[in-house]
Amino acid sequence: MQRTEYPLLSPSLGSQKTLVGFHFGVPGARPKVYIQASLHAEELPGMLVAHHLRERLVEAEKAGLIRGEIVLVPAANPIGLSQRLDHRAMGRFEFDTAQNFNRHYPDMAAAVLADARSRMGPNAHANVATVRQLVGEWLAQWQPTSELDCMRRRLLLLSHDADLVLDLHCDTDAVMHLYSEEACWPPFEPLARLLGCQAVLLARESGGGPFDERLSGLWWQLAAALRAAGLSAPLPQACASTTVELRGEDNVSHDTARHDAQAIFAFLEHAGALAATAVRPLPPMACRPTPLAGSQTLRSPVPGVLVFLAKPGARLDVGDVVAEVIDPTAADFARVHEVRAEVSGVLYATVRERYIVSGGEVGKIAGATPFRSGDLLGA
Repeated sequence: MQRTEYPLLSPSLGSQKTLVGFHFGVPGARPKVYIQASLHAEELPGMLVAHHLRERLVEAEKAGLIRGEIVLVPAANPIGLSQRLDHRAMGRFEFDTAQNFNRHYPDMAAAVLADARSRMGPNAHANVATVRQLVGEWLAQWQPTSELDCMRRRLLLLSHDADLVLDLHCDTDAVMHLYSEEACWPPFEPLARLLGCQAVLLARESGGGPFDERLSGLWWQLAAALRAAGLSAPLPQACASTTVELRGEDNVSHDTARHDAQAIFAFLEHAGALAATAVRPLPPMACRPTPLAGSQTLRSPVPGVLVFLAKPGARLDVGDVVAEVIDPTAADFARVHEVRAEVSGVLYATVRERYIVSGGEVGKIAGATPFRSGDLLGA
């Protein structure tokens, strides 16, 4: 194992933040797997999972079991970790720009398209190597002028040539679920089985430029752009990426983290990054994948005290009451508004706050029928 510190651009005199990466295996070995945690810095379950996973990887390295290259970044957002307001962590948006730390990553397919058009040939393997080289060169010449873009660049430099990317997040109160692009689902079905995901949400592209989709989207978007330019050069989907939502923010315990680290370790064995010590059958899927465009975000049209009648993991039908919003100041003693499901599916996440303003988010249901368009991810 090699521990490497990557200093970020200093935004002010006397201030310096650093990313830390742990590198296992031989650089350039395949498959390369990149795993990071807590890009939204207040989402802490992934950090603890990374801690326990690193212990397993150190043991595997000593036993000579590492076959690919594995890069683990256990705290992917030192900027967000330093942000607090009124004694509360504020790690989702950068204070200076109000930008979501998991949005606005550069479009690398567009960045390398012009050079790729003249260098693609009939060999798919050679084309993959060429694209990875072009992206690496483009990232190397990118000179960020802000701490945030410096962090984005470093994360992409560590991950742009990975075969598999796991971005570990969590929701506020939730069951295990993951998001991925449709092109990435087959490689990650074993991971969903091993983690026991109760929802899998797929989209061709969810919008907003999130970290994981810029890595996997590079390949299908560039392939489509080359075809549109009249080139028939083969370019496979050389990276599969996913956002793994490790339940809710409060799910920070050694037992849970060890379980999740073991599931990811088993996935690394299945993917060939680790030599398997035993043949273990995959567990059955706990859910069917559903389109992200079919996910309903429940909202309340009225303010009041939020009381849930259903918990994350509940299977709901249209019309089922998910929560009540109570106005204790109403003239008729207690005005109660019922928040009902408008799609059938699994309630996979809910908010933590128990006072809600009008228009406030209540939770999310994984519906099977697409009905949304445009940017599919929330702020």
